[in-house]
Amino acid sequence: MSPEPLHTTRRYFLGQCTGVSVGAMALSSLLGRTAAAESSTMGLPGLPHFAPKAKRVIFLTQSGGPSQLELYDHKPGLMKWAGTELPESVRQGQRLTTMTANQKQLILPGITKFSRHGQSGATISEWLPHLGEVADELCFIKSMTTDQINHAPAMTQFLTGNQIPGRPSMGSWISYGLGSLNKNLPDYLVLISKMQRPSDQPLYDHYWGSGFLPSRYQGVKLRNSKDPVLYLRDPEGLPRHLRRGMLDGLAELNQMRFAQTNDAEITTRIRQYEMAYRMQASVPELTDLSDEPDSVFDLYGPDSRRAGSYAANCIQARRLAERGVRFIQLFHPDWDHHSRLPSWCTARCRDTDQPSAALIKDLKQRGLLDETLVIWGGEFGRGVAGQGQWDSPEAGRDHHPRCFTMWMAGGGVKAGLTYGSTDDFSYNVAENPVHVRDLHATVMHLLGIDHERFTFRSQGLDFRLTGVEKANVVKGVLA
Repeated sequence: MSPEPLHTTRRYFLGQCTGVSVGAMALSSLLGRTAAAESSTMGLPGLPHFAPKAKRVIFLTQSGGPSQLELYDHKPGLMKWAGTELPESVRQGQRLTTMTANQKQLILPGITKFSRHGQSGATISEWLPHLGEVADELCFIKSMTTDQINHAPAMTQFLTGNQIPGRPSMGSWISYGLGSLNKNLPDYLVLISKMQRPSDQPLYDHYWGSGFLPSRYQGVKLRNSKDPVLYLRDPEGLPRHLRRGMLDGLAELNQMRFAQTNDAEITTRIRQYEMAYRMQASVPELTDLSDEPDSVFDLYGPDSRRAGSYAANCIQARRLAERGVRFIQLFHPDWDHHSRLPSWCTARCRDTDQPSAALIKDLKQRGLLDETLVIWGGEFGRGVAGQGQWDSPEAGRDHHPRCFTMWMAGGGVKAGLTYGSTDDFSYNVAENPVHVRDLHATVMHLLGIDHERFTFRSQGLDFRLTGVEKANVVKGVLA
């Protein structure tokens, strides 16, 4: 599915273009592609491969590894194992991080109460009461698994399909393949929560980078400040008609340079200038929430009026969905609870519970949920052993990649479903394992893309998001 190369072959030149200069051909190619870029639905020819169930994705990325034992994976039988060492028959020699490798693996049962919600009977923690209200809209996957045990490689694999930085993110792949439904905004936008306390959880730009894809497909970060996008505003005193003339002049210069070098990034530069010009009008209107009624802020909770909060970003996500942005990604950090689990995990639940549930309700009442795939999850889960003194309020949990829980809603997934299960210790997948690459294949499928046919040639290799290992669409979660 790679695009046709921009270079002109010698055979084509000799057979078809006698008397036509290379520069003219290159310029014609550029102008044609630039005109095509103005289309609000520009994507690759032949995509989608089949009728999609979802038009867009909202990815609620919980950075740090939420504890499935406290939130979703109810294991009441662990009480009888409290304070005892994890059996080797369960651990099976699995890797531990350096933080807990030298301590005894003493079992810490889940510290929350669970109850069943909705007609589906989904078990959800008392720390997530609002999510319980939308349980019948959710599709829980309790058998997620990944290969990486530390944050940066795990998040990199979670978002790009490979633990080594340099590959395109999922949002970039989808932007590249399907394009945007709004020519005045980028295909892929990123919002990061402004935390009320400093977080030591770094969020690297390559998490939303375009890798070897053209740079126009990278995520554009909306900042929590006066200038949501850096360098977007014109200098003081520069009239808009002068800016328009400057851009037209730059475009002519870039077109001349492209005719000389045939560098595809020049076309990206032209598109980015044009996109920035259009965004000067669209972004301020987008990020100004003053036109939202009080009922919306009430729905999303008390933190929704604080600029940059997760709740405010969820409102922004809905506004972006209404405007046709293809891939919307929220990052909420500080789920890395190696200590003080009862206090820090509850704080993150307070941040995210009501806004996440409100987003589902809001999308549904506006008729957007069926065509919007909402995903909630982090890069891995937490282990059953307590980190530190297991029975102390200071105890936490270490990273655990072997099994964790995510949920999805809307966009063609089965509502009110719990898929997969773990063993009695929430340590290993017991039924229907779903690897991160299976999640990627499934998201692509819901957008109408066959992940095996969707590739990009770089350095002589055909790359795809799901890599060379076997990846399966999880058909059991499809509506």
